[in-house]
Amino acid sequence: MIRAVIFDIDGTLLDSVDAHAQAWARSFAAFGITVPEREIRGQIGKGGDQLLPVFLAPERLARDGEAIDCYRADLYRREYLPRIRPFPGVRALFERLRAEGHRLALASSGKADEVARYEEIAGIADLVDTATNSDEAERSKPAPDIIEAALAKLGRPASGRAVMIGDSPYDAESAGRAGLPTIGLLCGGFPEADLAAAGCIAIYRDPQDLLDGYDRSPLRLRAARGA
Repeated sequence: MIRAVIFDIDGTLLDSVDAHAQAWARSFAAFGITVPEREIRGQIGKGGDQLLPVFLAPERLARDGEAIDCYRADLYRREYLPRIRPFPGVRALFERLRAEGHRLALASSGKADEVARYEEIAGIADLVDTATNSDEAERSKPAPDIIEAALAKLGRPASGRAVMIGDSPYDAESAGRAGLPTIGLLCGGFPEADLAAAGCIAIYRDPQDLLDGYDRSPLRLRAARGA
């Protein structure tokens, strides 16, 4: 039975994917690089270490990659983060999970202070058992490092006792490489077909939809079978 749930944050709990795409587009432009925002949006869910090589040649990446990423992080914190809001049902879903005895983790490659701010915005700081940050993983999603770090903090649950919830194919790929199934959410904007192809075992519209269908979800069904 599932006893640990690992959540992605951007696009899963917070309506932030468009903001990240805009911040990246503006940051590339500041360095004289034109990248359509729609192309960047399809890469959101990866960290800068995985996203930048998609758009920069190796020589440019070596020269300006770190500077572009730092510029983007500062721009996002200053201009976009204050506007970010949670999707419907986030706190209520966490409350339901906690009431049923699940341990809850956030799997983020953001800085520690950013992750703490995300918890406040989502209204779940008092419900989260543990969270990862960029200091705990060498590579971001779709590499499994972030998920492995979260699993370690959860005491390495046995097979079948943990699940990932995310909005992007990169969440499912990362979790799969760490041996976890993924429940997909469409609120991040990725097509349902992409989430299914990445291996999501069930797909819901957003946190509220998962909460509304909780009793028939993999979370509840697996718990019931193992009870």
